Amino acid sequence: MIFEMSERAQDYHERLTTFMERHVYPNERAFYDWVDQGDRWQVPPMMEQLKVAARAAGLWNLFLPDSEHGAGLSNFEYAPLCEVMGRVVFAPEIFNCGAPDTGNMEVLERYGSDDQKERWLKPLLAGEIRSCFAMTEPEVASSDATNIRSSITRDGDDYVINGTKWWTSGAGDPRCEIAIFMGVTNPEDTRYRQQSMILVPLATPGVTIKRMLTVFGYDDAPHGHAEISFENVRVPASNMLLGEGRGFEIAQGRLGPGRIHHCMRLIGVAERALESMCRRVQQRVAFGRTLSEQGTVRADIATSRIEIDQARLLTLKAAHMMDTVGNKAAKAEIAMIKVVAPNVALRVLDRAIQAHGGGGVSGDFPLAYHWAMSRTLRLADGPDEVHRESVARLELKRHA
Repeated sequence: MIFEMSERAQDYHERLTTFMERHVYPNERAFYDWVDQGDRWQVPPMMEQLKVAARAAGLWNLFLPDSEHGAGLSNFEYAPLCEVMGRVVFAPEIFNCGAPDTGNMEVLERYGSDDQKERWLKPLLAGEIRSCFAMTEPEVASSDATNIRSSITRDGDDYVINGTKWWTSGAGDPRCEIAIFMGVTNPEDTRYRQQSMILVPLATPGVTIKRMLTVFGYDDAPHGHAEISFENVRVPASNMLLGEGRGFEIAQGRLGPGRIHHCMRLIGVAERALESMCRRVQQRVAFGRTLSEQGTVRADIATSRIEIDQARLLTLKAAHMMDTVGNKAAKAEIAMIKVVAPNVALRVLDRAIQAHGGGGVSGDFPLAYHWAMSRTLRLADGPDEVHRESVARLELKRHA
């Protein structure tokens, strides 16, 4: 199996890399300084300016395979582009390719009604609003979605929603207007037909953002991760996605692409960490030699290169299978890379931090922030243990 970029993907890759070098990296520090010095939950004006520039450059909605609304790229073609965007935490939004919007747009594209698409997908595709995904709950182990206790109860022409969600990423953004909410519609139905997904505008009475959560001390402003209370929230029955009891079906369609997008971006995080490490160790002198002359440092560099390339190949294999045989047939590969990519990124980041010494754990370099972000991705969209179990089950079945 030979993994080569198509001419179309190569063109996008070159233009995207140039855009990052000219517009994103030079503004990276300014973005975080603006957030730190002002109202942390307001969006820096430069973000909207960069979005306008990206759209004008034709670098917009690069995801959404098999859709007229995207760039027409396959998962395999999108992978190296997502890697480039992953090198800066806020970069995916500039190209309207940021989570959780990508997953939510894909849900609306695949499962939304015409009215739902007109009301919510259209402004999301235009980058005019943002969205969040309300699934995880603080009182249950939400890695098993059958544990979810939030309720969605039919009442005439409406549904009434009750429950508490947390780690609702993106809800802190002032432009976040809509949540996709997962809850129980029929607790008496079979295990995987109890859950449904419904659209809940955040301005609806009864929706309360209780607090913004931190990740190893980072609040990820102005994006953020919220704990949200839903008390007797009433929305029209027409806000139901696909139909009652179809929540797991939607979740499987949403989480496959979402998981691999995280992995693609993590390859970019690891690649940038290795680059930073190589530059650092050639400049710093200890005990009469540059760090790059130290055997342990050279071993760390070599190991990092090996691990990144292995992770990239597995990511590309999973993307290729999603394109050719479908997400369901690629579930083992998706599960494998969801375990591999965060762990590789964390190991490379840890080596890079070590090479930077005290600077590595400071805010002077992006390494500490990237480490915190990468560590959460061993939990987000399912913890390592769940994905390992899936791989083991599939492997045992194959040899039964």
